[in-house]
Amino acid sequence: MKDDFTIGKKKFKSRLIVGTGKYKSFQQTAEAIKASGTDMVTVAVRRVNITDKKEPTLMDYIDPKKIIYLPNTAGCFNSHDALRTLRLAREMGGWKLVKLEVLGNKKTLYPNMIETIKSTEILVKEGFKVMVYCTDDPIMSKRLEDVGASSIMPLAAPIGSGLGIQNKINIKIIKEQSKVPVIVDAGVGEASDATIAMELGCDGVLINSAIAEAKNPILMAKAMKFAVMAGRKSYLAGRMKKREFGNPSSPKENII
Repeated sequence: MKDDFTIGKKKFKSRLIVGTGKYKSFQQTAEAIKASGTDMVTVAVRRVNITDKKEPTLMDYIDPKKIIYLPNTAGCFNSHDALRTLRLAREMGGWKLVKLEVLGNKKTLYPNMIETIKSTEILVKEGFKVMVYCTDDPIMSKRLEDVGASSIMPLAAPIGSGLGIQNKINIKIIKEQSKVPVIVDAGVGEASDATIAMELGCDGVLINSAIAEAKNPILMAKAMKFAVMAGRKSYLAGRMKKREFGNPSSPKENII
């Protein structure tokens, strides 16, 4: 069965995107990325060294010719900073496929949707392919798609919380109404969370803290790889109908 995963005209084999923050070292980051089987990693432009050759860089450990780098605006709390960060990323590495996140609160790390929508519209006009971190509000998600977002990335729960998907209904509605890929972003804590996201029909999952903060990040990366694959296959297979009462698995006729 052909099951392509495309974002902004780029095709990917893996539906798992992995963040590069919070690991103990670049070496551990690279090992986790390899174990996950991902094609794409997020990079916080304001926090991760990717250009200063005098210091170790992420590129020394993860080859951007083999793994697609997705620059993001982690730590930005207004449109001005987010736009500046992604324009800088394009100047440094020619990146046009980017992840936008404009936070609205330092405690919850929930996105400021007003600033997010405004930033998305500007970036799209400047030629960027924008994957957008957003709330799990179907109305806001649709608005992002209307202004040109290449991918909608609703949160499962607050960034780094590990709480799992808190509002399955909203995530499902967002997926059903969207014509662009929907990728669950933030709040995944364990492999089953990733599987649930995929079983809801989502096109992919972005995971960072759940892998980096695990007792064994490399093993967790492998777990997430297979969780995403299992969830996708389960979704494509189509689950059985739910019933209020029991239904025997063996035939009722010709019983001894």
